[in-house]
Amino acid sequence: MIKVGVIRGGISSEYEVSLKTGSNVLSHLRSDKLNKKYNAIDIFIDKEGTWHIKGRPVSILDVYNSVDVVFNALHGDFGEDGKVQQMLDQWKIPYTGSDAFASALGYNKVLAKEQFISLGIKTPSYIAIEKYEEEKNLDIEKYSKKIATQIHSKLSPPWIIKPLSGGSSVGMKIAKTYPELIEAFLDGINNDVDVLVEEMIPGREATVGVINNFRNKNIYVLPTVEIRLDKSKNFFDFDAKYKGLSEEICPGNFSTNEKIELERLAGLIHTGLNLDHYSRSDFIINPRKGIYALEVNTLPGLTDESIIPKMLNAVGADVPTFIDHIIKLALKR
Repeated sequence: MIKVGVIRGGISSEYEVSLKTGSNVLSHLRSDKLNKKYNAIDIFIDKEGTWHIKGRPVSILDVYNSVDVVFNALHGDFGEDGKVQQMLDQWKIPYTGSDAFASALGYNKVLAKEQFISLGIKTPSYIAIEKYEEEKNLDIEKYSKKIATQIHSKLSPPWIIKPLSGGSSVGMKIAKTYPELIEAFLDGINNDVDVLVEEMIPGREATVGVINNFRNKNIYVLPTVEIRLDKSKNFFDFDAKYKGLSEEICPGNFSTNEKIELERLAGLIHTGLNLDHYSRSDFIINPRKGIYALEVNTLPGLTDESIIPKMLNAVGADVPTFIDHIIKLALKR
């Protein structure tokens, strides 16, 4: 029987989502469909970064001696940015998802955008703003006005502001006017991390999942999902994703040409960034300007509210089949 360690929890702001993803994976591994093949081991990482197995703090050596493969159910910092991947690589523990370098590349929104551009994929124009350092900028009001003026001179409103690295839609804000842009920096949006400011492209939101070596295809593209929000919202935010505030239509109501292009771009992002096992790319479709890539998620969630399970269901597959497939890919790494 194959011992599968499911790593969940972690130090990021997406701790709760990771717990849910990990819980779902554990539940499926322990189901009648998979429990004769896999022995599921819950590896919990608390918010301070301490690893636990069966409630007992453990070291990476303990993990190495306990598992044959790891299913990475972490989200956000440490889980998606290449750090846990690097640790597992050092101990030669196979794991699901992309390798350390590709994970770090996909997690950093500017680096990912640079790759989109190099692949010939349109992405919203942007400016990266460094983390605010009080000792260098004593007057926060003057600093905020200076940064807002710099952004206003290069990008037309409205603007989307979000952490340079992090999970999809976490910490995102929108500024429609110059005063609102100033206010965002006065409120300290970049107090803790570098941020990305990009032009807001109006249009329809779409997301597309990709799986490696599934159903006899090297790159299997799952159905395109259309994201619809309440009319009072005008961008796809974290609460909408995980608190049931969005309507996800699978497959989405896009034209045949739009679907073909979205699928092509998702596959190109997956291969162009050397991602592995599975990923999900987010897009915006503007009726005049066409399709823009927003960002890529190298470890999409597998909670009850997550999109990948809905995509799988739309093609007659299910989460246990997906989990089994991803573990097999990890063991071959």
